[in-house]
Amino acid sequence: MRNGGQLLVESLVGLGATKAFGVPGESYLAVLDALHDTPGALDYVLCRQEGGAAFMAAAWGKLTGQPGICMVTRGPGATNASIGVHTAMQDSAPMLLFVGQVATDMRGREAFQEVDYRAVFGTMAKWAVEIDHVDRIPEILSRAWSVATSGRPGPVVIALPEDMLVDTSDMAPLSGPVPLAQPAPDADAMDRLAELLAGAARPVILMGGSGWSDEGRADLQAFAEAARIPVVAAFRFQDRFDNRSDVYCGEAGVGMPPHVKAVLQGADLILAVNVRFGEMTTDGYTLFDLPEMRQALVHVHADAAEIGKIYRPALGIVAGVNAFAAALKPCEGPWADWCAEGRAAYLAGLELPDQPSPVDMGKVTAHLRAVLPEDVVLTNGAGNFSVWPNKFFPFGPKARLLAPQSGAMGYGLPAAIAAKVADPGRCVVCFAGDGDFQMTCQELATAAQAGARPIVLILNNGVYGTIRAHQERQFPGRVSGTDMVSPDFVMLAQAYGFHAERVTTTEAFPEAFARAMASDTGAVLDLEIAAEAITPRQTLSQMRAAALKG
Repeated sequence: MRNGGQLLVESLVGLGATKAFGVPGESYLAVLDALHDTPGALDYVLCRQEGGAAFMAAAWGKLTGQPGICMVTRGPGATNASIGVHTAMQDSAPMLLFVGQVATDMRGREAFQEVDYRAVFGTMAKWAVEIDHVDRIPEILSRAWSVATSGRPGPVVIALPEDMLVDTSDMAPLSGPVPLAQPAPDADAMDRLAELLAGAARPVILMGGSGWSDEGRADLQAFAEAARIPVVAAFRFQDRFDNRSDVYCGEAGVGMPPHVKAVLQGADLILAVNVRFGEMTTDGYTLFDLPEMRQALVHVHADAAEIGKIYRPALGIVAGVNAFAAALKPCEGPWADWCAEGRAAYLAGLELPDQPSPVDMGKVTAHLRAVLPEDVVLTNGAGNFSVWPNKFFPFGPKARLLAPQSGAMGYGLPAAIAAKVADPGRCVVCFAGDGDFQMTCQELATAAQAGARPIVLILNNGVYGTIRAHQERQFPGRVSGTDMVSPDFVMLAQAYGFHAERVTTTEAFPEAFARAMASDTGAVLDLEIAAEAITPRQTLSQMRAAALKG
């Protein structure tokens, strides 16, 4: 006989979970007690706020492909964690959020911290469920794991009434997940794809999403390179294709470069592989005609609900991304010059003018390109600063990017901690704005306690940069609510046990970064950035002048 907490934890271990991120609460004490017996099997990473814990779980799912586990208490704990659920959903990242719940005999009375989790998370997660009987823990947990990892992966929220967790059961814990084979593409559909490609003059592959294996990525790259078809990555999925390949032409994301727009708009066939057509990848749904593109669209996705959701394809293929990539047949066409033009424009876009800032991020990013290891993990939250890791750092086949499609501030630091928890020996560098960093900076304590210490670069310009840029474009010269006073980040980081330095010139950065790399405590570098240098090619003053003139 086991109580519900023990049955839950033993089932998670059987499913393959090794880490759980969370903040403790009295509503799931039985789970915390069961975790006492699983050191080394299922470790609990103690976080400082539920939003940070949920970000870590979402990032874990995106990085590893296995559900990130998050455990929080009811009410405020759950609502704090909702930001990570929303992020995991938009990132198509597998995640399980376990939430303590009031006892079953109190439901519906607005008991202390009571929340209807099905109602709150019903439109935010792939599935929201409450386990009302201890015997159903293995059944529901097995289903939740499969839902989180199949089709378009995403988060599942599981409410755990506290009396259910102390009830006992003779049910056996789970011993493993349900084996899920990826659906293979239909042979006739592959033949039709070959026909469409044969008739195309300017095809483009638009790829992204989660669930890629190394073999699947290699298969797609080999096909594209042999056929000389340009490849564009969907928003914040550029790490899923080797950016050094001579067919890679850039990322279709926020602040989409003109050459990427030109490639997508100039195409006559778009092979969309494993992508959802979100706002950023479509430039606010203006890049393509709705509901039918002018271009022939072939949309490949493991989840049939994604195909035709926004754009009606000429051909929809329901298939797992890796199975589809393996089934691609060699093809030829008059595309070499078309591909070369897109590649040349991408490479030209990496060249930058000097930045009007004490620390020139163009030169900093160029230095990082030269010194970071091949398997580096870069992370960022939300803000104009994210342009540097997102647009000016080419990702090789072993590098990873953890960045939120939801545009959630504060994601970068928890994501970096999760990456270091997953692989302590791996180099992890977080880019954070001064506003972005302060959303989750308390998680430096989590990093110190867990021994997961990344390098954090704070791009400190004293403003909420993205909002200031919008302000100057729409209400030029009328600054309101975007200037920021911040603490001494060096002293703050040192208080958490991190090596920390203030970097005030571009020339000082290489040696400061070398010291950060050599530190065994993790490091925070506070970079002095001018607010004027709000984007790589346009200053705040230029934005204001253009808006006033217009």
